Amino acid sequence: MQSSGVRIERIVSRGHCSAPDFWYDQDENEWVLVLQGEGELRFKEGNEIVRLTAGMYLNIPAHVQHRVEWTAKDQETIWLAVFY
Repeated sequence: MQSSGVRIERIVSRGHCSAPDFWYDQDENEWVLVLQGEGELRFKEGNEIVRLTAGMYLNIPAHVQHRVEWTAKDQETIWLAVFY
């Protein structure tokens, strides 16, 4: 769904991770909520890892480089991402 400056995406992962040396560097802020499952995001600055499980959310400011380190292999991880 997209509307004047806001885009909402449902993302389903199962054992997904970002390709080696790939970093998301988005022009928009992203608010992400894990609806089901779990995964880890790695942030380039500071090499910080954040683990998210169902019900946890995170706001990622524009141009903060990050990647999906892993998602659960034994179940779907469902993310709700709001780009603004």
